[in-house]
Amino acid sequence: MKVLISADMEGISGVVSFDHISPSHPEYDRFRRLMTGDVNAAVRGAFAAGADEVIVSDGHWFGTNILIEQLDPRAQLNSGLLRPLLMVEGVDRGVDGVLFIGYHARTGTRDAVLDHTWSSTKVAGLWLAEAGGEPQVMGEIGLNAAVCGHFDAPVVMISGDQSACAEAAALMPGIVQAVVKQAIGRTSAACLPPQDTTELIEQCAARGVDHLLSEPPPQPFRLAPPLTVTVEFVKTEMADSAALMPGAHRDDGRRVSYVARNMPEAYRAFRTLVELG
Repeated sequence: MKVLISADMEGISGVVSFDHISPSHPEYDRFRRLMTGDVNAAVRGAFAAGADEVIVSDGHWFGTNILIEQLDPRAQLNSGLLRPLLMVEGVDRGVDGVLFIGYHARTGTRDAVLDHTWSSTKVAGLWLAEAGGEPQVMGEIGLNAAVCGHFDAPVVMISGDQSACAEAAALMPGIVQAVVKQAIGRTSAACLPPQDTTELIEQCAARGVDHLLSEPPPQPFRLAPPLTVTVEFVKTEMADSAALMPGAHRDDGRRVSYVARNMPEAYRAFRTLVELG
């Protein structure tokens, strides 16, 4: 059984500030160690529940946050920035299930630590619409889960604050939730100590992987193609730039959309629009 761990940083134990997750800040080194600790807890839980192989995808900033020298040696690490599937790199290699570690809620969510969708400075909103359906507001949780669903891999566990976990549960009922902190605002939370959160993450990861062996097994989060990706930018000039992408449609002052043939194409289109913006 092959398991992918997709790791972000805003939902890691103790994180409440951009200082904690910004590579240029002195606090960053301390919190990348905590991130590695949370990931190691998920690795332990996955193997304890019967995983034969675990892939870890470093999904924060430049994708070079997890300390490989401190990572559980049983896990393989995917790192670096320009990976085709970035935060869920490796999900296309026969993965049976996915764990989201250190995830955060989408932009505009109340009581959510460092809520945003991909870029706090560029993206005001993201919507995905499947064939014949209404647009659904999405964050990184739904975006990445839909990519996993394209490859028939269900997301079975998430760690983060209570709002990130609730967002995941609304999309994927039954997902195992490890709430490592209770957000009070965007930059404040009641945080459990790392010795407690790592134990919680390990237990929840084991439960999530164990669910893969249940009957019926968890269902992947799938969206039917073709898919329309709509990005609302913070400024009109960002939409001016993004609309230059071939195939893009300017919907209004700050919104640009693109119709994709499948979810991996939608993922690449979203990333390209944001980069151009």
